[in-house]
Amino acid sequence: MSSVELPLPFAERLRAFIADPQAVVDLRRYFGIDQPPGGMSFTGSRFEYLAGGGGRPEVADRFTAEDLVAVQTLSVTVPAPVTLDILEGRLGAQLSGLLHAIPWDVDMVDAEADVLADGSPADQAWHLLCGQYGVDWVITGKLLARKRPRLLPVYDKVVRCALGRPRPSFWLALHAALRADDRALHRQSLELRQIAGVPETVSALRVCDVAVWMGHRAEEHACPR
Repeated sequence: MSSVELPLPFAERLRAFIADPQAVVDLRRYFGIDQPPGGMSFTGSRFEYLAGGGGRPEVADRFTAEDLVAVQTLSVTVPAPVTLDILEGRLGAQLSGLLHAIPWDVDMVDAEADVLADGSPADQAWHLLCGQYGVDWVITGKLLARKRPRLLPVYDKVVRCALGRPRPSFWLALHAALRADDRALHRQSLELRQIAGVPETVSALRVCDVAVWMGHRAEEHACPR
């Protein structure tokens, strides 16, 4: 009887991408480090940098026009009616109230699990955005990652295809993985960032995301939509 190959646990799958020597090459390519003349970085390399970043203290508790442009560098667009409501309407006021309750200066690895749990302000902001017409979970995740890049990760269809749909949530699974074994995976992400020469303004979470996204994409998987 042939054996069945079981999928690796979440943390092991993530660690495989971070530990792959190709991750250094991928990060340097993504962020346009030492590109040859005429070489182009990925537009997503501007996600955290654009206009100084969405998580800086003076704008951390409100969405700005720059934030809505920043998510476009990750190939998503917020529908125009929702954009106006975020910038000028009741939705923006609701989100600002929730953002105020979500720490902006804490790395996911240092946060308590209840910051990411069901019913938390971050979870409420997730559901509020997902409830808007034309805003799916991918757009929602990128909007929140722009405002809290150290705490909330980018999670799109490529990353989901690579790492799966852990329970009870991707946030909590990633939080547990980063804290396991005396925070080994978090340290490895920071080491990868340093070796690749990626600026420290890029969060450890974003390093993980890019390493997984680039690595899985290179394998030419037909990721489900």
